[in-house]
Amino acid sequence: MDAGAAAMAELLTAFPNRAAWPTADAYAGTRAETALGEALKGTRREGLELFTKVYFPTGEGKNDRVLSRKHIMESINGSLRRLRTDYVDLYQAHRSDYETPLEETMQAFADIVRAGKAHYIGVSEWTLDEIRRGAKLAQELGIHLVSNQPQYNMLWRVIEPKIVPVSQELGLSQIVWSPIAQGVLSGKYLQGQGGPVASRFTTGDGGAKTEHRYMQEEVLERVQELKPLAEEAGLSMAAFAVAWVLQNQNVSSALVGASRPEQLRDNVTAAGVRLDPALLSRVDAVLGDLVERDPAKVESFPERV
Repeated sequence: MDAGAAAMAELLTAFPNRAAWPTADAYAGTRAETALGEALKGTRREGLELFTKVYFPTGEGKNDRVLSRKHIMESINGSLRRLRTDYVDLYQAHRSDYETPLEETMQAFADIVRAGKAHYIGVSEWTLDEIRRGAKLAQELGIHLVSNQPQYNMLWRVIEPKIVPVSQELGLSQIVWSPIAQGVLSGKYLQGQGGPVASRFTTGDGGAKTEHRYMQEEVLERVQELKPLAEEAGLSMAAFAVAWVLQNQNVSSALVGASRPEQLRDNVTAAGVRLDPALLSRVDAVLGDLVERDPAKVESFPERV
């Protein structure tokens, strides 16, 4: 078992009842799926929920990417082989493909569901119009488009004005990524200082990568002001950030990027926590105009990747 599979196996052992495991074919050049499949070997399949995604390149060929029927049909077979399973519970379009007709994409997904290779279909970072069209086609094809996977956290709320209301109308929920703003909302990055070794926004020489919007000095300063609010809720700052996204009734799950069991132990303390509305208002007051709410900034690409 390689290091990646060993780390996943450790997390599985530590959290046997936390049974939803999301991945994607393109992560680590397909190695993430392989590692997860190795880690899950011997685990009761019916007790797991496996999610994977298709869109980003998995090779150098012209057909090794995006949402054509050819790539989708070949990708699901590759994902199932690497995951060592006959089906995934949720198969997601990792982004929207602006060149392949949506009808072709959704028909391929429908055929995968009918073949028993996936139970449900989801999307990630689709625009409002794409979600509406995709949901309509799914209904016509007799399959269930059940979820959207957008970025969402205290600092990035672009789904709130339009995506969330329409998703509620159509019966979709949000499976959100980056609930801790890629680690920034954990409070581990301090203004004027480098971050922890090997963390996302720390340079090789220990400095901070300050070009990202989350790493601006005013953002880091305001994030530290959230610490008393997290303490009032009885949570770490990271768990407080996860609990915050789960207060949105259209959010069914938050994807946390834990690399160690102790991080996951902390993150899962957010499950089931109800935050006082007054506390949520104080979060808004602290972050103020640093919050991005523009619905036009949904991370959908204007051209193929």
